[in-house]
Amino acid sequence: MLGPVILAASRSDKMRRFVSSAPGTKQVVDRFIAGETVDDVIPIVKDAAAKGLEATLDVVGEDITTREQAAAARDAYLELIDRLKDLGLGTKAEMSVKLSMFGQALEGGHELALANVRPVVEAAAAIGTTVTLDAEDHTTLDSMFAIHEELRRDFQGTGCVIQSYLFRTEDDARRLAASGSRVRLVKGAYKEPASVAFQDKAEIDKAYVRVLKILMEGQGYPMIGSHDPRIISVAQELARRAGRKLDEYEFQMLYGIRSDEHLRLAAEGHRMRVYTAFGTDWYGYFMRRLAEKPSNLLFFVRSMITKN
Repeated sequence: MLGPVILAASRSDKMRRFVSSAPGTKQVVDRFIAGETVDDVIPIVKDAAAKGLEATLDVVGEDITTREQAAAARDAYLELIDRLKDLGLGTKAEMSVKLSMFGQALEGGHELALANVRPVVEAAAAIGTTVTLDAEDHTTLDSMFAIHEELRRDFQGTGCVIQSYLFRTEDDARRLAASGSRVRLVKGAYKEPASVAFQDKAEIDKAYVRVLKILMEGQGYPMIGSHDPRIISVAQELARRAGRKLDEYEFQMLYGIRSDEHLRLAAEGHRMRVYTAFGTDWYGYFMRRLAEKPSNLLFFVRSMITKN
Protein backbone atom coordinates (compact mmCIF):
# COMPACT_ATOMS: atom_id res chain seq x y z
CA MET A 1 0.00 0.00 0.00
CA LEU A 2 2.95 2.34 0.49
CA GLY A 3 3.88 2.37 -3.20
CA PRO A 4 1.02 4.61 -4.41
CA VAL A 5 1.60 7.02 -1.51
CA ILE A 6 5.29 7.35 -2.38
CA LEU A 7 4.50 7.82 -6.07
CA ALA A 8 2.07 10.61 -5.18
CA ALA A 9 4.81 12.20 -3.08
CA SER A 10 7.13 12.14 -6.09
CA ARG A 11 5.03 14.98 -7.55
CA SER A 12 4.93 17.04 -4.35
CA ASP A 13 7.20 20.09 -4.09
CA LYS A 14 6.79 20.06 -0.31
CA MET A 15 7.96 16.44 -0.10
CA ARG A 16 10.78 17.21 -2.53
CA ARG A 17 12.11 19.88 -0.17
CA PHE A 18 11.72 17.63 2.88
CA VAL A 19 13.41 14.59 1.35
CA SER A 20 16.21 16.66 -0.20
CA SER A 21 17.09 18.18 3.17
CA ALA A 22 16.71 15.01 5.29
CA PRO A 23 19.98 13.96 6.99
CA GLY A 24 20.04 10.42 5.62
CA THR A 25 19.03 11.23 2.05
CA LYS A 26 22.49 11.45 0.47
CA GLN A 27 23.51 7.99 1.73
CA VAL A 28 20.49 6.38 0.09
CA VAL A 29 20.54 8.52 -3.06
CA ASP A 30 24.15 7.47 -3.62
CA ARG A 31 22.95 3.86 -3.69
CA PHE A 32 20.77 4.51 -6.76
CA ILE A 33 22.33 7.56 -8.43
CA ALA A 34 25.82 7.19 -9.92
CA GLY A 35 26.77 10.84 -9.40
CA GLU A 36 25.87 14.30 -10.60
CA THR A 37 28.16 14.81 -13.60
CA VAL A 38 29.59 13.04 -16.63
CA ASP A 39 32.92 12.93 -14.79
CA ASP A 40 31.21 10.95 -12.01
CA VAL A 41 29.61 8.37 -14.29
CA ILE A 42 32.43 7.66 -16.76
CA PRO A 43 34.56 5.67 -14.24
CA ILE A 44 31.47 3.59 -13.44
CA VAL A 45 31.00 2.74 -17.12
CA LYS A 46 34.68 1.81 -17.37
CA ASP A 47 34.48 -0.41 -14.29
CA ALA A 48 31.33 -2.11 -15.57
CA ALA A 49 32.94 -2.79 -18.96
CA ALA A 50 35.97 -4.33 -17.24
CA LYS A 51 33.61 -6.73 -15.45
CA GLY A 52 31.82 -7.78 -18.64
CA LEU A 53 28.81 -5.55 -18.06
CA GLU A 54 27.20 -2.95 -20.30
CA ALA A 55 25.31 0.19 -19.28
CA THR A 56 22.35 2.28 -20.25
CA LEU A 57 22.78 5.85 -19.08
CA ASP A 58 19.98 8.12 -17.89
CA VAL A 59 20.51 11.83 -17.25
CA VAL A 60 17.80 12.27 -14.62
CA GLY A 61 15.31 15.11 -14.66
CA GLU A 62 11.71 15.16 -15.85
CA ASP A 63 10.00 18.36 -14.69
CA ILE A 64 10.78 20.46 -17.76
CA THR A 65 8.80 23.70 -17.96
CA THR A 66 10.62 25.65 -20.69
CA ARG A 67 12.05 25.05 -24.14
CA GLU A 68 15.43 26.18 -22.85
CA GLN A 69 15.43 23.40 -20.25
CA ALA A 70 14.52 20.87 -22.93
CA ALA A 71 17.43 22.06 -25.08
CA ALA A 72 19.74 21.81 -22.07
CA ALA A 73 18.64 18.20 -21.53
CA ARG A 74 19.44 17.42 -25.16
CA ASP A 75 22.85 19.04 -24.80
CA ALA A 76 23.59 17.04 -21.63
CA TYR A 77 23.14 13.82 -23.57
CA LEU A 78 25.25 15.11 -26.45
CA GLU A 79 28.04 15.93 -23.99
CA LEU A 80 27.79 12.42 -22.53
CA ILE A 81 28.01 10.84 -25.99
CA ASP A 82 31.05 12.96 -26.85
CA ARG A 83 32.84 11.73 -23.73
CA LEU A 84 31.99 8.10 -24.49
CA LYS A 85 33.33 8.59 -28.01
CA ASP A 86 36.58 10.15 -26.81
CA LEU A 87 37.16 7.25 -24.40
CA GLY A 88 36.22 4.51 -26.85
CA LEU A 89 33.26 3.41 -24.72
CA GLY A 90 30.57 3.87 -27.35
CA THR A 91 29.76 0.19 -27.70
CA LYS A 92 29.65 -0.34 -23.91
CA ALA A 93 26.85 2.09 -23.13
CA GLU A 94 23.56 3.12 -24.68
CA MET A 95 21.36 6.06 -23.67
CA SER A 96 17.97 5.93 -21.94
CA VAL A 97 15.89 9.07 -22.43
CA LYS A 98 12.57 10.29 -21.10
CA LEU A 99 10.80 12.40 -23.67
CA SER A 100 9.39 14.59 -20.90
CA MET A 101 12.96 15.89 -20.51
CA PHE A 102 12.94 16.90 -24.16
CA GLY A 103 9.80 19.03 -23.85
CA GLN A 104 7.04 16.49 -24.55
CA ALA A 105 4.61 18.12 -22.08
CA LEU A 106 5.09 21.66 -23.42
CA GLU A 107 2.96 23.32 -26.08
CA GLY A 108 3.78 21.59 -29.35
CA GLY A 109 5.57 19.03 -27.22
CA HIS A 110 5.39 16.05 -29.55
CA GLU A 111 7.23 17.85 -32.33
CA LEU A 112 9.59 19.53 -29.87
CA ALA A 113 10.54 16.24 -28.21
CA LEU A 114 11.15 14.61 -31.58
CA ALA A 115 13.32 17.53 -32.72
CA ASN A 116 15.37 17.39 -29.51
CA VAL A 117 15.82 13.63 -29.31
CA ARG A 118 16.75 13.11 -32.97
CA PRO A 119 20.26 14.64 -32.69
CA VAL A 120 20.88 12.46 -29.61
CA VAL A 121 19.91 9.35 -31.57
CA GLU A 122 22.08 10.47 -34.51
CA ALA A 123 25.08 11.09 -32.24
CA ALA A 124 24.63 7.74 -30.50
CA ALA A 125 24.47 5.91 -33.83
CA ALA A 126 27.66 7.65 -34.94
CA ILE A 127 29.61 6.06 -32.06
CA GLY A 128 28.08 2.63 -32.54
CA THR A 129 25.40 2.66 -29.87
CA THR A 130 21.68 3.21 -29.46
CA VAL A 131 18.98 5.10 -27.59
CA THR A 132 16.01 3.63 -25.74
CA LEU A 133 12.91 5.74 -25.11
CA ASP A 134 11.76 5.24 -21.53
CA ALA A 135 8.05 4.79 -20.84
CA GLU A 136 6.41 7.32 -18.56
CA ASP A 137 2.78 7.61 -17.44
CA HIS A 138 0.09 6.24 -19.75
CA THR A 139 -0.96 9.65 -21.09
CA THR A 140 2.43 10.05 -22.82
CA LEU A 141 2.67 6.66 -24.51
CA ASP A 142 0.94 7.30 -27.83
CA SER A 143 3.35 10.18 -28.43
CA MET A 144 6.34 8.07 -27.33
CA PHE A 145 5.43 5.18 -29.63
CA ALA A 146 4.90 7.55 -32.56
CA ILE A 147 8.33 9.13 -32.00
CA HIS A 148 9.84 5.66 -31.66
CA GLU A 149 8.35 4.62 -35.00
CA GLU A 150 9.58 7.81 -36.66
CA LEU A 151 13.13 7.42 -35.35
CA ARG A 152 13.33 3.78 -36.39
CA ARG A 153 12.87 4.78 -40.03
CA ASP A 154 16.43 6.09 -39.98
CA PHE A 155 17.83 4.40 -36.85
CA GLN A 156 16.50 0.85 -36.72
CA GLY A 157 18.11 0.10 -33.36
CA THR A 158 16.18 2.75 -31.43
CA GLY A 159 14.49 0.99 -28.52
CA CYS A 160 11.47 1.62 -26.35
CA VAL A 161 10.06 0.53 -23.01
CA ILE A 162 6.73 -1.14 -22.23
CA GLN A 163 5.18 -1.67 -18.79
CA SER A 164 3.43 -4.90 -17.81
CA TYR A 165 0.99 -3.25 -15.40
CA LEU A 166 -0.87 -1.45 -18.22
CA PHE A 167 -3.81 -3.22 -19.84
CA ARG A 168 -2.68 -2.05 -23.29
CA THR A 169 0.78 -3.60 -23.10
CA GLU A 170 0.06 -7.03 -24.58
CA ASP A 171 -1.21 -5.36 -27.76
CA ASP A 172 1.79 -3.02 -27.81
CA ALA A 173 4.11 -6.02 -27.39
CA ARG A 174 2.57 -7.88 -30.33
CA ARG A 175 3.01 -4.85 -32.58
CA LEU A 176 6.58 -4.20 -31.47
CA ALA A 177 7.63 -7.86 -31.60
CA ALA A 178 6.36 -8.12 -35.16
CA SER A 179 8.35 -5.05 -36.18
CA GLY A 180 11.65 -6.38 -34.82
CA SER A 181 12.10 -3.64 -32.23
CA ARG A 182 14.43 -3.53 -29.25
CA VAL A 183 11.98 -3.61 -26.32
CA ARG A 184 12.69 -3.28 -22.61
CA LEU A 185 9.94 -4.81 -20.50
CA VAL A 186 9.46 -3.50 -16.96
CA LYS A 187 6.64 -3.85 -14.45
CA GLY A 188 5.96 -0.10 -14.22
CA ALA A 189 6.75 2.58 -11.68
CA TYR A 190 4.15 5.34 -12.09
CA LYS A 191 0.90 5.87 -10.20
CA GLU A 192 -1.74 4.70 -12.68
CA PRO A 193 -5.52 4.46 -12.20
CA ALA A 194 -7.37 1.15 -12.04
CA SER A 195 -9.06 2.03 -15.32
CA VAL A 196 -5.80 1.52 -17.25
CA ALA A 197 -3.54 -0.63 -15.07
CA PHE A 198 -3.46 -3.69 -12.86
CA GLN A 199 -3.18 -2.71 -9.19
CA ASP A 200 -2.40 -6.13 -7.70
CA LYS A 201 1.25 -7.25 -7.70
CA ALA A 202 0.37 -10.84 -8.59
CA GLU A 203 -1.62 -9.67 -11.62
CA ILE A 204 1.26 -7.43 -12.71
CA ASP A 205 3.68 -10.35 -12.44
CA LYS A 206 1.37 -12.61 -14.48
CA ALA A 207 1.04 -9.91 -17.12
CA TYR A 208 4.83 -9.56 -17.21
CA VAL A 209 5.23 -13.24 -18.07
CA ARG A 210 2.52 -13.08 -20.74
CA VAL A 211 4.15 -10.08 -22.39
CA LEU A 212 7.63 -11.56 -22.12
CA LYS A 213 6.42 -14.69 -23.89
CA ILE A 214 5.13 -12.54 -26.76
CA LEU A 215 8.48 -10.76 -27.04
CA MET A 216 10.56 -13.94 -26.86
CA GLU A 217 8.48 -15.59 -29.58
CA GLY A 218 8.58 -12.48 -31.78
CA GLN A 219 11.08 -11.00 -34.19
CA GLY A 220 12.52 -8.33 -31.93
CA TYR A 221 15.19 -8.07 -29.26
CA PRO A 222 13.76 -8.43 -25.72
CA MET A 223 15.40 -6.59 -22.83
CA ILE A 224 14.27 -8.02 -19.50
CA GLY A 225 14.11 -5.20 -16.96
CA SER A 226 13.67 -7.00 -13.65
CA HIS A 227 15.46 -7.94 -10.42
CA ASP A 228 12.91 -10.63 -9.56
CA PRO A 229 14.63 -14.06 -9.42
CA ARG A 230 11.43 -15.75 -10.60
CA ILE A 231 11.17 -13.49 -13.63
CA ILE A 232 14.84 -14.06 -14.49
CA SER A 233 14.34 -17.82 -14.33
CA VAL A 234 11.18 -17.64 -16.45
CA ALA A 235 12.97 -15.44 -18.99
CA GLN A 236 15.76 -17.96 -19.39
CA GLU A 237 13.25 -20.77 -19.92
CA LEU A 238 11.19 -18.76 -22.43
CA ALA A 239 14.37 -17.88 -24.35
CA ARG A 240 15.33 -21.55 -24.44
CA ARG A 241 11.91 -22.58 -25.72
CA ALA A 242 12.03 -19.85 -28.37
CA GLY A 243 15.45 -21.07 -29.53
CA ARG A 244 17.14 -17.78 -28.73
CA LYS A 245 20.91 -17.58 -28.38
CA LEU A 246 22.44 -15.68 -25.46
CA ASP A 247 23.12 -12.62 -27.63
CA GLU A 248 19.51 -12.44 -28.84
CA TYR A 249 18.15 -10.92 -25.62
CA GLU A 250 19.55 -9.24 -22.53
CA PHE A 251 18.90 -8.62 -18.86
CA GLN A 252 18.78 -5.12 -17.41
CA MET A 253 18.93 -4.17 -13.74
CA LEU A 254 19.30 -0.92 -11.85
CA TYR A 255 22.60 0.45 -10.63
CA GLY A 256 22.96 -0.32 -6.94
CA ILE A 257 20.47 -3.20 -6.81
CA ARG A 258 21.51 -6.89 -6.81
CA SER A 259 25.02 -6.11 -8.05
CA ASP A 260 26.14 -9.69 -7.41
CA GLU A 261 23.40 -10.89 -9.74
CA HIS A 262 24.71 -8.56 -12.46
CA LEU A 263 28.04 -10.36 -12.30
CA ARG A 264 26.52 -13.83 -12.06
CA LEU A 265 24.46 -13.41 -15.22
CA ALA A 266 27.39 -11.91 -17.11
CA ALA A 267 29.61 -14.81 -16.02
CA GLU A 268 27.04 -17.24 -17.44
CA GLY A 269 27.39 -15.55 -20.82
CA HIS A 270 24.27 -13.41 -20.72
CA ARG A 271 24.28 -9.83 -21.89
CA MET A 272 23.79 -7.85 -18.69
CA ARG A 273 23.15 -4.11 -18.87
CA VAL A 274 23.07 -1.86 -15.80
CA TYR A 275 20.59 1.05 -15.86
CA THR A 276 22.75 3.87 -14.51
CA ALA A 277 21.15 7.20 -13.64
CA PHE A 278 23.07 10.37 -12.83
CA GLY A 279 22.46 14.09 -12.54
CA THR A 280 21.33 16.70 -10.05
CA ASP A 281 17.56 16.47 -10.55
CA TRP A 282 17.29 13.02 -8.96
CA TYR A 283 14.12 13.35 -6.85
CA GLY A 284 11.47 11.79 -9.13
CA TYR A 285 13.70 8.89 -10.10
CA PHE A 286 14.70 8.30 -6.48
CA MET A 287 11.11 8.24 -5.21
CA ARG A 288 10.07 5.66 -7.81
CA ARG A 289 12.92 3.41 -6.68
CA LEU A 290 11.61 3.67 -3.09
CA ALA A 291 8.07 2.87 -4.25
CA GLU A 292 9.13 -0.22 -6.17
CA LYS A 293 10.37 -2.19 -3.20
CA PRO A 294 9.57 -1.84 0.53
CA SER A 295 13.15 -2.72 1.51
CA ASN A 296 14.37 0.39 -0.33
CA LEU A 297 12.07 2.56 1.78
CA LEU A 298 13.12 0.78 5.00
CA PHE A 299 16.77 1.38 4.07
CA PHE A 300 16.00 5.09 3.60
CA VAL A 301 14.12 5.43 6.91
CA ARG A 302 16.84 3.53 8.78
CA SER A 303 19.48 5.84 7.33
CA MET A 304 17.54 8.91 8.46
CA ILE A 305 17.17 7.53 11.99
CA THR A 306 20.78 6.41 12.45
CA LYS A 307 22.48 9.37 10.73
CA ASN A 308 24.54 11.36 13.21
